[in-house]
Amino acid sequence: MSTLVNEHPTVKAVRARPVLPAVSTPIDATWLRKLCLDAGADDVGFVQLDRASLGDEQARIQRAFPRTRSLISFVLRMNRENVRSPARSVANNEFHHTGDEVNEVARSITAALERSGIRALNPPMGFPMEADRWGTDRMWEVAHKPVAVAAGLGRMGIHRNVIHPRFGNFILLGTVLLAAEISEYSQELDYNPCLECKLCVAACPVGAIGADGVFNFSACYTHNYREFMSGFTDWVETVAESRGRLDYRRRVNDAESVSMWQSLGFGPNYKAAYCMAVCPAGEDVIGEYLNSKREFTDEVVRPLQAKKEPVYVVPGSDAEAHVQKRYPHKTIRYVRNSLRPGSIMAFLRGLPISFQRQAAGDLDAVYHFTFTGKEPADRYDEASRPIRSAQANPATSEATVTIRAGTIKVETGLNGVCNLHLIADAKTWLGFLAKEKNLVWALLTRKIRLRGNPKWLLRFRRCFPS
Repeated sequence: MSTLVNEHPTVKAVRARPVLPAVSTPIDATWLRKLCLDAGADDVGFVQLDRASLGDEQARIQRAFPRTRSLISFVLRMNRENVRSPARSVANNEFHHTGDEVNEVARSITAALERSGIRALNPPMGFPMEADRWGTDRMWEVAHKPVAVAAGLGRMGIHRNVIHPRFGNFILLGTVLLAAEISEYSQELDYNPCLECKLCVAACPVGAIGADGVFNFSACYTHNYREFMSGFTDWVETVAESRGRLDYRRRVNDAESVSMWQSLGFGPNYKAAYCMAVCPAGEDVIGEYLNSKREFTDEVVRPLQAKKEPVYVVPGSDAEAHVQKRYPHKTIRYVRNSLRPGSIMAFLRGLPISFQRQAAGDLDAVYHFTFTGKEPADRYDEASRPIRSAQANPATSEATVTIRAGTIKVETGLNGVCNLHLIADAKTWLGFLAKEKNLVWALLTRKIRLRGNPKWLLRFRRCFPS
């Protein structure tokens, strides 16, 4: 170090301080728990980074904070009656206020640890996220749900929300990444608080939760998150396509425009979240359900079912058929499927979450996909992880998609005998999915080639309406 730096006032001041004793490690779990509860958490648990149940999340956590050794998971309770209200303003205000509080608690914990000489990082509870990853990778740094489950703060219900053993699913989750070991770690619950009462199945306006537990992600995403992310993108494209104000009004009514303005001005509004509203699980919640299931249903579930409201669906989707059958008093609003992949990896990874099993009907077929060009540098595996291609030509990506009995399976490589083999330039295929490229043109120019009867491609497309 140069003499000039040695003489700098800051350097001299730091060197003049007494040497403080090193922070004892591992960190005492009792001390850390009290710190988190004093910061405002309603419950807290601790997980070591190498916990097997975190799986692929470990690499993402280390990408966010390479020094991570342990994780703090905590929950904050929401006010139940607010979440249950059919008035979206009441429910959404509760979500937003509690979400802000989660971030404040996480920041407070991180600040207290930093002042104690312990390095820590608190990723956001929700937004803001890494928007530059949109269409190619997930936007959030840490998935709070698997961390909370590993920390013993609940289990996933059939509605895909974490259910706390006491507070039920009326919670929001926070995580703090810690650059230290902890003296004692939490263990997962040895039971699931979910009652499998199927009230969430009954309340969902788009039928996203099947009675058999199968979850239709795209149905939930299209409606409930209409004014988030890709729903906003669809609205912007509608604005751009409109020939003028009258054409825009024909496509989007005034109430929808005001709703979008409200989401932009005050935070995105959930359109439903009814699955959370009706869930009776949790020791502090279940009493009124046990006292009278009929009264609970009449008071909590039926007002949400009876509400007259717009429901956003993709034409030809299972959600459209569900609304038409179960909720004829609700207004169907047709929108585009905005889950547009930005890469071949994203396309393959997104197939299971976009798949419409009712639209698939009795389809029983095997599809081979071969993508060429500069884009597909990675290949797909069953765990939905990007892994480097081991093929001689790293610019070729191959996958097998099997649709059978209302299920879909995506595998790496070309496996078995197929009904249709699609060979495509990756950029052209992604352009076709985005409706930027014409299929007939792509076939004529051999940017896309089919080996097999084209009818199988038509059957395939029906499973993924856009």
